[in-house]
Amino acid sequence: MLTTANPNWWRSAVIYQVYLRSFQDSDGDGIGDLDGVRARLPYLRSLGVDGIWLNPFYPSPQHDHGYDVSDYLDVHPEYGTLASFDCLVAEAHRLDIKVLIDIVPNHCSAEHPWFVEALTAGPGSPARDRFHFADGNGELPPNNWRSIFGGSAWQQVADGQWYLHTFAPEQVDLNWRHPDVTAYFEHVLRFWLDRGVDGVRIDVAHGLHKAPGLPDHVDAMDDELTGDPLNPYAWNQPEVHDVWRSWRRITNEYSLRTGHERVLIGEVGVLDARQLALYQRPDELHQTFYFEFLRAQWDDQILYDVVDRGLGTIAGSNSSVAWVLNNHDMPRSVTRYAGGAPGIDAGDVDLGTTRARASALLMLALPGAAYVYQGEELGLPEVTDLPVEVLTDPMFHRTDGARRGRDGCRVPLPWISDEPGFGFTSADPWLPQPEWFADHSVDRQENSGESMLQLYRAALRLRRHLPALASEEFRWLPTEPGVLAFTRGDGFSCVVNCSSRTVTAPVDGRLLLASHYEAGDKLPPNSVAWYQSDTATDTAAEWAGVAA
Repeated sequence: MLTTANPNWWRSAVIYQVYLRSFQDSDGDGIGDLDGVRARLPYLRSLGVDGIWLNPFYPSPQHDHGYDVSDYLDVHPEYGTLASFDCLVAEAHRLDIKVLIDIVPNHCSAEHPWFVEALTAGPGSPARDRFHFADGNGELPPNNWRSIFGGSAWQQVADGQWYLHTFAPEQVDLNWRHPDVTAYFEHVLRFWLDRGVDGVRIDVAHGLHKAPGLPDHVDAMDDELTGDPLNPYAWNQPEVHDVWRSWRRITNEYSLRTGHERVLIGEVGVLDARQLALYQRPDELHQTFYFEFLRAQWDDQILYDVVDRGLGTIAGSNSSVAWVLNNHDMPRSVTRYAGGAPGIDAGDVDLGTTRARASALLMLALPGAAYVYQGEELGLPEVTDLPVEVLTDPMFHRTDGARRGRDGCRVPLPWISDEPGFGFTSADPWLPQPEWFADHSVDRQENSGESMLQLYRAALRLRRHLPALASEEFRWLPTEPGVLAFTRGDGFSCVVNCSSRTVTAPVDGRLLLASHYEAGDKLPPNSVAWYQSDTATDTAAEWAGVAA
């Protein structure tokens, strides 16, 4: 049964990202699974999120932990079955929690039946036309493109031809100019919509099409050195917008039929906000993640500019910004704000935690949707010192360790401080958990009124119930250097102190919620506070009770 909430639910939704391998293990194999997610739905309900986004759970050889898909229409045995997926969706909907899934259309696994057929069929065969096979230049690959994960973007096969992979060699780029590819993924989209999902997150939505002729790129090393999609011939081709128009027509069809809007959320890695805006036109994707907010330093002018550009990307598009502070591909915000880095050190964790608390309230006060990565609500820092022998990220191995990779933000969650595996599993977890994870466990934080978990719960309660935070109104207020402030709707204000000094709040009203326990008329350094004016229709005292 589908939920019957507001058809525009996605515009201001808070979606919780579930990295399935690391969320909850239900069968004692050390790997998280769908039944584990279902068992923890009451926790997510109590947190106050509107939906969950599941990272890939499809059959896969797991060279990139599910982003190398060998079957888009089933569930990997480590994660469960189609029946367990259906049970999860049904139970989530019973609790009024939406379910979004990940679709990976830019590339498939080298073990996908199509690619196995292409290898067997040989050069010039129709089966190879579904991919980018080409002859080399002597002993060199067809062009100079580099992989996002490091090394050449080409892999040679036994008969001498090469195939394109803009990520790992086990992730083969599909040829989206081939009608079989277009038709197949429309079938995949309908398959999961028919199973009741409320939307899909699209991996590498700026990929798919490549420039005709696959010309050399002058600055070929840029993609490898930065991990950003900078090659203008491999990314962000104009034809990709036709794909999203087609997919939007399909989701509109389902939305009209059911009266419940199904949504498309794009991972669009373009760095130009003007290009990002094109993906959110009314007949394309509903939203795209706004990664510039995630990358922003804790600085008042930088944050002012980033928020302004984010709101500008949806001006006139009938969309809303999808704000994000953490995900499965980036070091956790506590460590970023602490000045730490994977493989180097943890930085000043106290400072990082203080700023992460503040940035959470900033994000949740902005108009639009917010995506929360699992463990973010626990204030988990990055695990920066995982032993080299346990690292699984292909990014680490393909760059010979020059890039540490993403394992440190994927370590399984701590649920119970005094249990083996911290309540995640009864076995050894697939990535080791540090002993200090006990200090961040859910059971300890539930008993602490000043914990990060309690801050998120209070903020999400207010966000759900405070009328001003349902408004799309937004207006900056004048402030002193180092401070940001804005209003939303009827009497709500958010004040952000990015400075290292205590400042006087530049607004009138009662305190609703703050990231620092000493906040009130004055804000300590690196803190954020929410206020409600006494002249608002709803009194501050009433809504302060909601947050308590």
